[in-house]
Amino acid sequence: MAIDILDDFRNPEKCRRLVIKIGSALLVDGAGQVRVEWLRTVVNEVFTALERGQEVVVVSSGAIAIGAKQLGFTHGGKRTLAEAQASASVGQISLASTWSSLLTERRLVAAQLLLTLDDFEHRRRYLNISATLRRLLKSGVVPVVNENDTISTGEIRFGDNDRLAARVAQACDADGVILLTDVDGLYDRHPDDPEAERLEEVRGVTDEIHAMADGGSGSGLGSGGMTAKLLAAEIAERAGIALAIMNGQHEMPIGRALAGQAGTLFLPKREDSGRRAWIGGRMRFNGALTVDDGCVEALQSGKSVLATGILKVEGEFERGDILPVYDENRRMIAKGVVEYDWSDVVAIKGHSSEEHEDILGHTPRSAVIHRDHLVLL
Repeated sequence: MAIDILDDFRNPEKCRRLVIKIGSALLVDGAGQVRVEWLRTVVNEVFTALERGQEVVVVSSGAIAIGAKQLGFTHGGKRTLAEAQASASVGQISLASTWSSLLTERRLVAAQLLLTLDDFEHRRRYLNISATLRRLLKSGVVPVVNENDTISTGEIRFGDNDRLAARVAQACDADGVILLTDVDGLYDRHPDDPEAERLEEVRGVTDEIHAMADGGSGSGLGSGGMTAKLLAAEIAERAGIALAIMNGQHEMPIGRALAGQAGTLFLPKREDSGRRAWIGGRMRFNGALTVDDGCVEALQSGKSVLATGILKVEGEFERGDILPVYDENRRMIAKGVVEYDWSDVVAIKGHSSEEHEDILGHTPRSAVIHRDHLVLL
């Protein structure tokens, strides 16, 4: 059974494993202090979920905001990369200590996982994350996950914990993700507009849905606005995971939102295999391919990416890398494992398969990206 409505997030038969993401704006007040009493109510909700037979992973922001206050940094510790990393290294101790203390009050054991984008992009490390999370959950532990901002740089970081939560859910085979934020859900226009209406359910994040989102973080503490949450929903929906955006500003926020059926529920479009879900969730690339309209049509019919349909090759990638595939309007339509190094693709792009052996000097492969290793978006 799968999640169909918001209330299913507390049904262990439909949501056996749940990921809850909490942003900095909810967890940390304007003085840089953890909102301990509010957080205690969230921990009570985690305890209740475990009592009814669910397993829970928490993705918690807040380290930079907490550390910046302790170090006396202005601009929330985000003025420079060095200040952000220093803030994270100080704040993470306080954040982890708070989580451990509050979970211990309910006789629960906390585990800390600090992860980077690179950890998810490399297949072996991703599998290690998956195995660790599963073992912790089997032991009744509550994993508390955050991005390792102490070592993350622009090239190897998520930049927001919304997408991190979706990738964590993917790695631990969760059934649902709850993103707690400062609004009731996704609105068809800016929530401050008196005519704005909340969407109760979304089946597939489209360009029209993206157009409804803004990219900012209202408090200035967090790094993810509604745009980041929609990107997280896209990752989740391809892995067969339901995702909900709920208002987390009140005490016992999840129970309150579910009781009032308040929030936006994103239902999955499909359920890719573990490897396909990993490919579809990939965020960092060493290159890219742009293909013509004929190739796009072929891909939508279940075909492979052939050299004859490639218009442009970017980057210096190697065989086995995962690449995004764009159409002529620069819309990403697929991701897949490339069968050639970049120089070979440059040489054969636009040429028919009959010409490949003469161009390359060796027996060619059946496709540049084979359909068995391709995920349509």
